Amino acid sequence: MSRPADPPLAPLDPVPVPPAPSLRARLLRHVLLPLGLTWLAGTVASVLVANSFTQRAFDRSLLDDAYAVATNVRVVDGQLAFTLSVREVKAVLFDQSETVYFAVLRPDGSVLAGWPDLPVSPPRGDDVYRFSDIQYHGRSLRAVRLQRTTPQPFEVVTAQTVLGRSAMLRSVLLYSVVSQLLLLLVLAVWLRRAIQRDLQPLADFQHALDRRDVRDLASVPVDASTRDVQRLGVSVNDLLDRVAQGVQAQREFAGNVAHELRTPLAGIRALASYGLAQKDPAVWREQLAGIVDSQARASHLVDQLLALALADEARHAIPRGAVALHELVRNAVLHFLPRADAAGVDLGAVGLDEPVMVQGQAVLIEGVLNNLIDNALRYGRPAAGAVPRVTVALSHEGARVVLSVTDNGPGLPARHQDVHQRWVQGQEGKRLGQGAGLGLAIVARYAELLGAHHEFVPGPGGVGLCARLVLSAA
Repeated sequence: MSRPADPPLAPLDPVPVPPAPSLRARLLRHVLLPLGLTWLAGTVASVLVANSFTQRAFDRSLLDDAYAVATNVRVVDGQLAFTLSVREVKAVLFDQSETVYFAVLRPDGSVLAGWPDLPVSPPRGDDVYRFSDIQYHGRSLRAVRLQRTTPQPFEVVTAQTVLGRSAMLRSVLLYSVVSQLLLLLVLAVWLRRAIQRDLQPLADFQHALDRRDVRDLASVPVDASTRDVQRLGVSVNDLLDRVAQGVQAQREFAGNVAHELRTPLAGIRALASYGLAQKDPAVWREQLAGIVDSQARASHLVDQLLALALADEARHAIPRGAVALHELVRNAVLHFLPRADAAGVDLGAVGLDEPVMVQGQAVLIEGVLNNLIDNALRYGRPAAGAVPRVTVALSHEGARVVLSVTDNGPGLPARHQDVHQRWVQGQEGKRLGQGAGLGLAIVARYAELLGAHHEFVPGPGGVGLCARLVLSAA
């Protein structure tokens, strides 16, 4: 027989996660718990101190009664005698709230006067008196036993109930605990209100974020009462600003792609459509070559758009350090040299004999240099009959280093000096042709991220264009 299939396991219910306590509750607990423990320890210490001093005061009074009784013991006819009557004893040992007992003992322990069988231990060693707590006829007593040696050895015992002591201790405890407890409650209420008042801006900030639309990335106003809340608001607003810039960069990237790729894609489609309509293989070959060129231009535009979008999003995360600028220039010139030779352009470099170190980021400087050389090779063509020249030069201006890319092309008219703005194009020659504004916009943005100065000036003798990037020397 086949074994029956096991029934499917029922999905386990998720274990509920208890909600985290509020910050106000945590602050109150962290403040009031140590405060309550401190209050409890202080109350216990004050009660113990009060009990000790109360015991000392009552014990001293009890010992004074014992000395008062001892002064009335005389030697009559060679025998010890107690000279006070019962009325006089009551007057000497009078206490308004306590019952007082006494006994005068002979050296053999027999009672000369007073209450017999008071269970009070004698003093130890050289002590003259000794205090003890005893039970006598069902009552709790505090007693003292005093030794005297003149006129003959004898002992005096005095004892009294502890009702007054207990009442005073209860009063001290009541007034101390109740008053401190009331103060603790008042302090707790005040702390709760103060913490609530200090945390209210944080709650308002949270409510403002909760009510905020997902598309609203504007800064949130913060009415901070403390520096910590203020810093939190600044950090959140900075984050919102960076997110808004990233979203804006993505929107611009999408718009840039739609705007810039429309023309090459339309050209590719037109070339393909024309080729399909022809039957001559030579025409097909010619159209395919045009499609390859258009695809290369489109790929170049995509690379520029991606570089520009990366610069827009990475403006807050660019690490800087010492960069060997002469090596970057040498590598860039070697990279573009085959292309320049194929186009008949004299590409050269000046100022690479000595090491040149600048403060910046190698990838960004390389991006600036590549775009400037590419733009010069594309659009820096002189009038017919002249040899195109592009020169990359390094020079020093005080504590700064100047990287320049100079061509001998038509230059820029005055009204087009803002060609580094994105999508700026003109009609005077290929200098302002398709894509020039985008490449130089990348240069301008990278220069901004590097903290460098970027400018266009006329070439030597007013011929051509010189793009300058001024960097800090390392």
